[in-house]
Amino acid sequence: MAHRVGRARGRPRSFHNSSDNTLIQSLDRAMDVLKVVARGDGLSLTEIADLSGQSASTAYRILITLQKHRIVEFDEPTQTWHVGIEAFRVGSHFLGRTSIVEQSRPVMQRIMAETGETANLAIIDRGEVIFVSQVETHEPIRAFFRPGTRGPVHASGIGKALLAYLPRAQSESILKRGALSTYTAKTIVSHEALAAEMERIRAHGFAVDDEERTQGMRCIAAPIFNQFGEAVAGVSLSGPAFRITPGRDTEYGAVVRKAAEDITRAIGGVPPRE
Repeated sequence: MAHRVGRARGRPRSFHNSSDNTLIQSLDRAMDVLKVVARGDGLSLTEIADLSGQSASTAYRILITLQKHRIVEFDEPTQTWHVGIEAFRVGSHFLGRTSIVEQSRPVMQRIMAETGETANLAIIDRGEVIFVSQVETHEPIRAFFRPGTRGPVHASGIGKALLAYLPRAQSESILKRGALSTYTAKTIVSHEALAAEMERIRAHGFAVDDEERTQGMRCIAAPIFNQFGEAVAGVSLSGPAFRITPGRDTEYGAVVRKAAEDITRAIGGVPPRE
């Protein structure tokens, strides 16, 4: 009889405690510092210390340690700290866990070729939209979302497209995380108005960010579904309002809806049941 080899454990047998006293405090502080560096576009030691809540000496020791592993880099001329190449390599393994980014790329390139506008791919993470891929237009005036950029779910085309197809309890939980911030005169901040917006999105199959996050910029998005019919990502085109006019919403809505359907099929997904 063959001997079965058990799978290696992911934690000690005696480990049942998930409280804060099981954390490695120095590593926890290092993660706070790394997140601050990642959100900035070159920060000084003083800025990093202030934003992470660490003393300057503690923040510096953390940065030097991260620099040793090339997780962060120091720019001598500007005296600022930046995310390093190893941080990208580690983060890229997350994208490798899913085929959505890979399967979306040619479809996003098609969107850009057909419309001349920037194509985006994003997911919802902790109540925010996080952009994971982009194909930029060649136009000088364009929308730009660096991979890893986060945005408000209620003032985003992709955010609203996903909210419309999430289970009601999940979407309500996301919207109740905090006050809905107003970014422009067109930002939808009332739950009643958002509920009506969700109905419109489900009726048309695409969402529109009508200068709700940034004045002068519009976005049209549609949701991507996994094999369980769950909305897991969204694809969009975005650009200036003088090119993506309301009169083109139906045309561009069909483009992103078709793109989302193609990506859904490519990853083995299925649209939700009516």
